[in-house]
Amino acid sequence: MATPSVRLAVRAILVHDGHVLLVNAYADKRLSLMCAPGGGVETGASLPDNLIREVREETGLEIEVGAPCLVNEFHDPDSEFHQVDVYFRCTLVGSPRMDPAWQDVDAIVSDRRWVSEAELAKVPHKPDSLGAVAFGPSDGITYDPLELILK
Repeated sequence: MATPSVRLAVRAILVHDGHVLLVNAYADKRLSLMCAPGGGVETGASLPDNLIREVREETGLEIEVGAPCLVNEFHDPDSEFHQVDVYFRCTLVGSPRMDPAWQDVDAIVSDRRWVSEAELAKVPHKPDSLGAVAFGPSDGITYDPLELILK
């Protein structure tokens, strides 16, 4: 029997004109939960290169990756799923406009949107610290402790 391993993922804190970019967290729309764009790390590529690929695949946008700003981890005790997300401050390269006809290559992302700090407070999202990191001071790195996955 294989030993469960921790999945590593990268996510973008991408703020443009006072709005942070969010994508849906579940492909089947069973929850309206939103999160920062990103995804699983592929071996053989750096964390920034993985993040550039993930944001392009999920949104069609191009980014430059800056410094890490948040480490978040979550788990599902029922399935032994455990994921660690490393968030990076990113800068948009080019237009913030997303083509409404854009198709995520993995057919997971069906909702992409820019939200203000006030709007974020009304949108179900994870991690809980996303707003503070996106709209707060941009110095240092935050650790958001282990939380249960929402099902």
